[in-house]
Amino acid sequence: MKFTEYYGLLGRNGAGKTTLFNCLNRDLKADSGSFWIEEFGKSRNVAPEDIGYVLSTPTVPEFLTGREFLKFFLDINGNSISDPRPIDEYFEYVSIAPDDRDKLLKDYSHGMKNKMQMLINIIAQPALLLLDEPLTSLDVVVAEEMKMLLRSIKQDKIIIFSTHILDLALDLCDEIVLLSHGELERVDKSNLDSHDFKEKIIAALREEDYA
Repeated sequence: MKFTEYYGLLGRNGAGKTTLFNCLNRDLKADSGSFWIEEFGKSRNVAPEDIGYVLSTPTVPEFLTGREFLKFFLDINGNSISDPRPIDEYFEYVSIAPDDRDKLLKDYSHGMKNKMQMLINIIAQPALLLLDEPLTSLDVVVAEEMKMLLRSIKQDKIIIFSTHILDLALDLCDEIVLLSHGELERVDKSNLDSHDFKEKIIAALREEDYA
């Protein structure tokens, strides 16, 4: 893999996308295989600090306000954050309205919690960012805002975006990898507008039903 590209991890619900992410994140022990980062022509092992993880169901400290959470994150990571910005500037970046910034996170909508989860990963700037179905259950407006945000953070990182939605993978990702029957297969995107191209992927995904 190389920096500044989106890799779409495409697979049916239950195909193992989250399991793969948990193995990469070392929350689960992999039965076999290995992974590494290639940087400046050299390969190295992936360290915990290299990884950012945006869960499909946002996990935030609901007893804090949005501002308290962001201030806490900035304080404990102050030594590793390059070019820190004023807190309100971060809120503006992800379109959190001024009236919502001092509300408890438990009162945030799913989309707003998702934005906060994404924001701390943008601030941390991990080398490897895992996005596990980050647009699931978002309304149309928030989903479009998140897509614009995702397009803006490509610089100098590897991003693996998992989804079961083919058109979303085609829209956002530079490369697509199909996860089916526990195996990864790179998909050729040389002819994105081809009906046969889409049908080939859909057929491969349908095979999961008969496994």
